Amino acid sequence: MDSHSPPRLVARWDLDKTYLRTEFDTVRDLLRTAIERPDRKRSVPGAAALLRELKRSGARVHILSGSPRQMRGRLEEKLAIDRVRYDELTLKPNLSNALRLRFRAMRDQLGYKLPHLLAARARDQHVASSPADLAEVLVGDDAEADAFVYSLYADICAGVVDAGLLRRVLDKGRVYADQAEVALEAQRQIAPASVVRRILIHLDRQTPPSRFREYGPRVVPFYNYLQAAIVLSADGHVSPEGVLRVASELVQQHRFDADALSRSYFELVRRGHLTESPVPALDRALARLEGRLPTLAELRAMVDQLGSRPVEPGLPPESVPIDYLALSETHRGGKNRRRPGKA
Repeated sequence: MDSHSPPRLVARWDLDKTYLRTEFDTVRDLLRTAIERPDRKRSVPGAAALLRELKRSGARVHILSGSPRQMRGRLEEKLAIDRVRYDELTLKPNLSNALRLRFRAMRDQLGYKLPHLLAARARDQHVASSPADLAEVLVGDDAEADAFVYSLYADICAGVVDAGLLRRVLDKGRVYADQAEVALEAQRQIAPASVVRRILIHLDRQTPPSRFREYGPRVVPFYNYLQAAIVLSADGHVSPEGVLRVASELVQQHRFDADALSRSYFELVRRGHLTESPVPALDRALARLEGRLPTLAELRAMVDQLGSRPVEPGLPPESVPIDYLALSETHRGGKNRRRPGKA
């Protein structure tokens, strides 16, 4: 893609438990995470590879994280170590929240992420020839309220959730008045369009995927980043070569083998998230990558297995109206933030 061409896709990406393996359920976890050296921070397998592929495709990458702003330097260094390029990095003002005695805001995701998402969309929509031409992919995890917040954001952008309903959701979610005003003002500036193509939820806490069916087919829970790459490739956002490079990183750095990679694909099909086989495109991509990847034998075995085992596709989740008022009460103040063993 021409580096001077406007982006056709924005990827908005969480960090904790989506890109970094972090724990912050206790004060001790927070302190350990804050002082940990960048080169000691562990990435979720395949996350960096998929981010590189999205950037390679010309996507604008916006990292929106609940990590505190005081960690910016360490996070920037970690991203540089992993060769991840991004356009925007937004971190949470938790020190400011603490000094202002806004303790609810320190855990809440609705009042933090939604205003930032809407404000970013209001800005970003102008870089495309038409706002509807700038699609979005959102990546989060199952430890917090990402599926709820991202779905709400998607339906606000699409014009499904109007200002009246948004105000009621923010009120029921106990969002602070200044945060609510930022969200409402940004909503007024957004040109309505169905721009959020996919919401990917990393199952860090092994939450059953069925828990997310109420959000419809737009939300795809995934266990590993090969699954995410295959979905994004089916949507036209990642090349078949990109899928193979993500798989190669899983083989080379994280001891995946052809059987494990194949099982990931079949599990995704059984949940109804794929309608067409990626095998022909992956087969052609393997030929183009001949001699350029150290894991070609394992990748060839994976592609052969995908083509040789018939699997019955499952039914995708139904598209049904989402009860955002009920969900906002469930998630208000971060009160249902999932802890280990409580998925």
